[in-house]
Amino acid sequence: MDIQWYPGHMAKARRTLMNEIKLVDVVVEILDARIPVASRNPDIEDILELRPRIYVLNKADLAEEKATRAWSEKLGRQGATLPFVSTASNRKKAAQMISDAAAKEVRRMEQKGVKKTVRALVIGIPNVGKSTFINCVAGGTRARTADRPGVTRGKQWVRVTPYLELLDMPGLLWPKLTPERVALDLAFVGAVKDEIMDTEKLAMALLLRLREREPDCLAARYKLDTLSGEGEELLERISKKRGMILSGGRVDTLRGAQMLLDEFRNGRIGRITLEKPEETIDEGE
Repeated sequence: MDIQWYPGHMAKARRTLMNEIKLVDVVVEILDARIPVASRNPDIEDILELRPRIYVLNKADLAEEKATRAWSEKLGRQGATLPFVSTASNRKKAAQMISDAAAKEVRRMEQKGVKKTVRALVIGIPNVGKSTFINCVAGGTRARTADRPGVTRGKQWVRVTPYLELLDMPGLLWPKLTPERVALDLAFVGAVKDEIMDTEKLAMALLLRLREREPDCLAARYKLDTLSGEGEELLERISKKRGMILSGGRVDTLRGAQMLLDEFRNGRIGRITLEKPEETIDEGE
């Protein structure tokens, strides 16, 4: 299943990023806790590499708790890491981590008699929760949010305190989404616009992935006695069990596919992590 989505506003945002990075002291990279590797953008590493990095494992409430702890430890070798759900305590933690990451530059400016305003870039793939993170840290609704990719289209500076500002950028993918497993993971979590894909084929691929990764959650949610068969057969059985029947007795698998994707993305199937840290290799290993 070939999945590609790189609209013009993303290419423009990458060019903007190249210009704005010189104003930034710290990079806050928002990752999806369910797919921490697939949600890292390889196309911007060369732009960000010289800045202190904080990794925020967002949507941690949708991911397997044990896996998130392991990811936090693994990513912690590369930068500060915060498993994140929007709460008051995490708001304070996030603001403090940004300040700590910029401490060296703040001290350097203080030696010159200047009280520095720390500027942090908040970046990530579409629909990963950048604006939600910013609104949490800022203590109010400052950035637009929605449960679909592509809502933020241009840069937006958000002032948190007189000495802390956050730069919200559009969600960025990269021109060629490869390998296929990465592209599918991005589509499963809603980082790719649903309208460009075959919803039923995507749902079938998700079913096969869930059967491989979390068969018990899948069987329990949809009351399946067996998980045998191809994705098409599984989707039809699930849709039929949910009463999705068209006139003439045909099973409405399109509606079933939409339901399955929504329930996975909202955590109703269970707290599921598609990428496990023990299955990946550390950079440099």
